[in-house]
Parts: sequence; C-alpha cells; structure tokens
Amino acid sequence: MTPTDADTVRAPSPRLLLLEARAAQELALSPLRLRGLHRDLPRGDGHAVLVVPGFGAGDAATRPLRRALRALGYRAVGWQQGVNLGMRPAVKEALNAQLSVLHERHGPVSLIGWSLGGVFVRELARHRPQQVRRVFTLGSPINLRPDANNMMALFRLMNAGRPVNLDLDGFRRRIPSPPVPCTAIYTRTDGIVAWPCCLEPESDHAENVEVRGSHLGMPFNPEVLRAIAERLARRP
Repeated sequence: MTPTDADTVRAPSPRLLLLEARAAQELALSPLRLRGLHRDLPRGDGHAVLVVPGFGAGDAATRPLRRALRALGYRAVGWQQGVNLGMRPAVKEALNAQLSVLHERHGPVSLIGWSLGGVFVRELARHRPQQVRRVFTLGSPINLRPDANNMMALFRLMNAGRPVNLDLDGFRRRIPSPPVPCTAIYTRTDGIVAWPCCLEPESDHAENVEVRGSHLGMPFNPEVLRAIAERLARRP
C-alpha cells in the first residue's frame, strides 16, 4: 500500500455487502466443514485464549471458534461483556482485569478479536505485552481509514446521544503493531470492512493471512481456524 491509499480506500461495494448473506450458508455448513478438522490440526498446550466479538455481536457469535479451540486443548473463553457496542471505560477495565486473571492462572494469553474486537485486543496487547502471547485479528479495521466500512451508520445509530469516539476511550487506534507476534486474517471479499484496512504492517513479528469467505462467517470459517491453530501451536 502506498501513502495515498489511505485517502482513496473506500468501504466495500454494495455487491460485496450483499454477498455477506452467504454467512448464513457458511454457518449451516460449518458443522460439516469443521467435523474432524481438529484431527488434522496440531494439539494445543492448554494456554488461555481470549476471544472478543465484533461490533453488534456477543459471545454467542464466537462460540463455534471457541468450541473448536477447546477441542484442540486450549482454554478458550469469551469476553463476558454482552454485546459489543464499542469501547466504554467499564469495558476497558473489565478486559484489563480479565486478561490479568487469565495471565495469573495460566501464563501469557493469546488474544483473538473479530472485526472491532480485533482493535480492542490489539491495543490490549500494546498496553500489556508481558501478559500476551500472540494476537489474531479477524477482518479488523486496524490500518488506513477506520471508517472505510459498512458499519459506521449502524455504529452511530446504536450510539445515539454519545459522541462517536474512534479513539476507543483510551484504547487509541494505532497502526503500528503491538510488540507481540501478530497475525491479521482477512478476506478480499469482505463486505463489511475494506480489506486493505485489515492488514498489519508486515514486520518480523507481524503477518497477514488471506482466507476465502465472508466477514460475518469468520468465527466459523475452517480456513480461519486452521490459520489460528497452526500459529497457536508455535512455541512462544
């Protein structure tokens, strides 16, 4: 990406947004597609994995991913904050406390954030790198323009009466990667977030992995699970 791309990148087209309807089919097929997949993936070492949902979603949306990770041997947990409506001081405090408890009990924690949840876990790792083992973002607006997506109108509607704070109330969105291993998983057919905005600036500790599928289907996409499982199994 060139410096001018931040000025020209736009939200996904209406055609890509309509294609997000395929997530319903992806969900229906996910039990069949995920069945037996864990037998081909490396087993986990039991460390804790915290999964944060995207905007407008809660822990129910990430249950397929957490269930698959638990089958591999990880202590995968949800964020336990209800529906993600954006960063609030209480949410920030709860995430910090949850990370501290998991770290105290199980050692460094791997963080997975879907969509806006990826922005949260990335900044959590930036503030507390000593407690974090690895970060994964799934279709998250972490680069270029955070408003190049098809959720801004809904975000403003659901936050009516509140100032729209893209700096996340203290979790300031910073483009440079946090100082831990980072993997950004993205799809070029994302109908919610412009895919160039989902990329980590590549470095010796950050990488980008492309998968096929929808934005809404990432928590139950077998390619996403494989990419995560293969990296979680690496020695820290």
